[in-house]
Amino acid sequence: MAKIKKGDLVQVIAGRDKGLQGRVLTVDTARDRVIVEGVMRVKKHTKAGQPGASASGGIETVEAPIHISNVALVGPDKKPVRVGYKEVEVERDGRTRKTRVRIGRRGGEEIEL
Repeated sequence: MAKIKKGDLVQVIAGRDKGLQGRVLTVDTARDRVIVEGVMRVKKHTKAGQPGASASGGIETVEAPIHISNVALVGPDKKPVRVGYKEVEVERDGRTRKTRVRIGRRGGEEIEL
């Protein structure tokens, strides 16, 4: 299970875009890759009339996947943190259930989307 999810704010900790922060657009758990908004931008050449591309073709700038180990989740204090899990009891419909929540290892605070 990946500790980084779609919509998380992450910071790049290795590579040419080290230090940049952005939101996670997609997570590919099979290949352990994420696409982060505004990070790892590459030029892509497309032919005219290709499905999913612009009608006229040309050179587009898109985000490329980056390995999930090269990003760190940003905690509430706007610094990168390691992620852990904690089980908490939640009451729903008069029943108590245990659910897992993500916590930041440095401060122990809960990390929300």
